Amino acid sequence: MKILLVSEYSRLHNSLKEGLQELGHEVYILGHTDGFKDFPVDFPLVKKWDTGLLKKVKVAIYTIFGFDMSSYLTYRQFEKNKAKFTGFDVVQLINENSFYCQYYFEKKILKFLFQNNKKTFLLSSGYDYLNVKYCFENPNFKSAIQPFLLGKIKKSGIENILKYKTKPFEKLHQFIYSNIRGIITTDMDYHIPLVGNSKYLGLIPNPINTQKLIFQPLSISNKIILFHGINESNYHKKGNDYFEKALCIIEKKYGSKIEIITTRNIPYTIYIELYNKAHILLDQTYANDQGYNALEAMAKGKVVFTGAEKEFTAYYNLTDSVCINALPDVNYLVNELSFLIENPNEIIAIRKRARTFIEREHDYKTIAELYVKKWNSN
Repeated sequence: MKILLVSEYSRLHNSLKEGLQELGHEVYILGHTDGFKDFPVDFPLVKKWDTGLLKKVKVAIYTIFGFDMSSYLTYRQFEKNKAKFTGFDVVQLINENSFYCQYYFEKKILKFLFQNNKKTFLLSSGYDYLNVKYCFENPNFKSAIQPFLLGKIKKSGIENILKYKTKPFEKLHQFIYSNIRGIITTDMDYHIPLVGNSKYLGLIPNPINTQKLIFQPLSISNKIILFHGINESNYHKKGNDYFEKALCIIEKKYGSKIEIITTRNIPYTIYIELYNKAHILLDQTYANDQGYNALEAMAKGKVVFTGAEKEFTAYYNLTDSVCINALPDVNYLVNELSFLIENPNEIIAIRKRARTFIEREHDYKTIAELYVKKWNSN
């Protein structure tokens, strides 16, 4: 098959592409590169007028006329190369705003893709209209909506989520919904809100290329190393405030027995170099399942504090922990960290189970086969 994967922001589509190529398919990725991570894209789109003086001019134009120059310039890039985006057997959108455009230009791009290719599918692998609707209607469901409702995040800090509550994005959802063959989810955070939806085709776990992620044999003869990587723009969305408070207590409690590495907004290469040294990685508290960062860390043999709610353990029929279910609760986090520090053999056991779990449930070639079956049967 000839397949076009639209957009990339976590390495999901790159890993899927690698798996599909192993199966003999012709695969391309179209979309923006994802900032500092700079994931490979076959047909790159550049988000223009997004920094410095031009960004200020863009904001002024939008404030006065409601016209977004970045969206227009993305559309112009697509239009210039549109002949390359026809004749695909399958097009897969990574979410409902894959081109980061406002409604008018996003719809124009999508309309061309719908009309000039055989089948289109939508991934729910991030926030979208139905997911955000569910999160607001179910405030006890773990999501970034929870710290927003607690007043920890201003509207300006969560606009990329709140936009899906607006009329234009509701219209965009309906347009996409009426043109796709179905919706596929990647983990429990997106699966649960779609259960019972007529367009929902089921969950396919995130593909992980374990050939590129080496299991790292780390000894625990000296200090236990804990890593907490902070992206300031997502500080409260990820529950970093709870992790920081817990680490302060842990540092006082265990002193020289541990080493804590905390980073803020550092380049990706340095981030990876530092987190490779760690035994324990603190990922996020508002998740029900693991995102890409957590899965890659688990593949390397880290004990990851992330989402692992009962729906996750039931789905994969797990009886032993492959990661630690993180909660926005300082005392709980301190207790979980203390247990691991005082029982280093449990760190070793979880590390091994995490790697085995990734190999069994997230192998990129096996996952690619599941996508092909889903695409062919719909």
